[in-house]
Amino acid sequence: MYEKSEGIATITINRPEVRNALTQALMGELADAIEQADADEEVSVLVLTGAGEKAFVGGADINEVGARNTLTELGPKSRARRNVYIRLEHLSKPSIAAVNGFALGGGCELAMACTLRIAADTARFGQPEINLGIIPGLGGTQRLARLVGKGNAMELVLTGDIIRADHALRIGLVNRVVPAAELMEETRALAKKLASKAPLALRAAKDAVDFGLEMSLDQALEFENRLFAIVSGSEDREEGVAAFLEKRQPQWKGR
Repeated sequence: MYEKSEGIATITINRPEVRNALTQALMGELADAIEQADADEEVSVLVLTGAGEKAFVGGADINEVGARNTLTELGPKSRARRNVYIRLEHLSKPSIAAVNGFALGGGCELAMACTLRIAADTARFGQPEINLGIIPGLGGTQRLARLVGKGNAMELVLTGDIIRADHALRIGLVNRVVPAAELMEETRALAKKLASKAPLALRAAKDAVDFGLEMSLDQALEFENRLFAIVSGSEDREEGVAAFLEKRQPQWKGR
């Protein structure tokens, strides 16, 4: 389900009867919604959440996971799902996962592909794939380690344990934990704050962190410097300085 208001696009995974489990068909719909949000110039921030109160995304649909597939069949399916998450991660605008319940397996991986994560105090996180005789296949061994460190990631991936929201906050898996009743209000407040920033600077800052982490420090510093030079020559930079000196709200033009 795709909605848009006040510069914020919201994608809701809507299969609450099965904890919003992801199917191949649903992944295709998610990919289309992500593309729609990215292409829409009126959208500044993307929010992802799950329908109902029990789950953000409880993982992949067990009927598809349990189906026997050859390596030839599994490869393209896995890559297609992985590419949706990569597309989300490298979106030209920030995304926020509003985690309203269970975020397990592919659901935890989906939240980690977002720029930021806000969790309800009732949320639960985990990579329980090992309990099914498999491993995470959509970035769970990689994004998790980058977010929470090698030791914490190893423990979650090797044990398959499910952790509470406060534990997830403590190890850096989520940015904030809020009362469940306030989740969407807090998420929209953060989304509006991000949407109020200069579009070029917002994208440059996101790219600097995202791509810089994959470079050596010297390369990342050079990349940051190039992005800094680009936004420093923008009309928005001139407007930002003028608005600051004139003590008024800036009127960004995105150029």
